Amino acid sequence: MYPQLAIAAYVVVLFLTLRDIRIFKRTHLASYRKGAMRGLVASTVVLLGTFIVGANANIGLLIVLIGLYINRKGIREDVFRDAVTIDRLFGKTDYHGSDIKQD
Repeated sequence: MYPQLAIAAYVVVLFLTLRDIRIFKRTHLASYRKGAMRGLVASTVVLLGTFIVGANANIGLLIVLIGLYINRKGIREDVFRDAVTIDRLFGKTDYHGSDIKQD
């Protein structure tokens, strides 16, 4: 059961990372770039923990939890104006990089 739990955590972190990458490509906001970079590091740590779960479940799950902590949500700009829930889930935004106000 522990390997399945670690694999589920890896899939979730990878999904959220890909979502942040998609939002960054659309909006060019630095907070989503930082979130995507943090997600790449976190997914690597979670994957390492997933491999270690087979040898030692306690140490492996500890590493998975450390990876989940690394992937915590930071401060982000609001990029969803009229998007429905499914669009938010997959990272579709109403905000584009061309919407940035130039001073």
